[in-house]
Amino acid sequence: MIIFLRHAQAENNTKKILAGRTPGINLTDDGKKQAEQAGKMLESLNVSAIYSSPIDRAVQTAEVASKHCNVEYKTDDRLIELDMGQFTLMPYQEIFKKHGNVFLKFYEGSSEVSENGVETFAEVKKRVNDMVGYVISKHKNENVVLVTHMDPIKAMIGQVLKLKPEVLFDLIIANASLSIIKNHDQNFYLTAINAVYPERFNESF
Repeated sequence: MIIFLRHAQAENNTKKILAGRTPGINLTDDGKKQAEQAGKMLESLNVSAIYSSPIDRAVQTAEVASKHCNVEYKTDDRLIELDMGQFTLMPYQEIFKKHGNVFLKFYEGSSEVSENGVETFAEVKKRVNDMVGYVISKHKNENVVLVTHMDPIKAMIGQVLKLKPEVLFDLIIANASLSIIKNHDQNFYLTAINAVYPERFNESF
């Protein structure tokens, strides 16, 4: 199974700004505790590989997961946070005031988003699909953790569940939560979103 782990709480989450790919934005004290809890959750899942976004807040989460799973992590750019373009480091309220609901526009594929230099949702889906395909090919019948960000996770969940833009906008992937996807005969299905007690997902009933 593929276990998507959203990074733990970081400074941009508490400040409500779009950090994008800005370096040096670290986990908060609460985020460090969340990462430890996520690591403990992963201990029961027989993880054989961990891949992480290269962004600091994801790497810091992956380091903790790696320790608990006794598996080295590797970074992969296909799991990176969105390029937020002109919106990088802007507070949510300022963006909404100037541009309306840019998050919904992002899921709708509005040109206003790409015109401001923001990576499109279609581009995110493509790289996430590439990553998932790689994992399935390289780690057949293994449990693999992908430490990433909210929108790459939404990109995969949205495709599996065929979610509309309005639903994707409403869907929140919690910090340090697990969303689990399995593959059967080239068909994906979702077994958990925002999981916090994942032990049962190793059970066969």
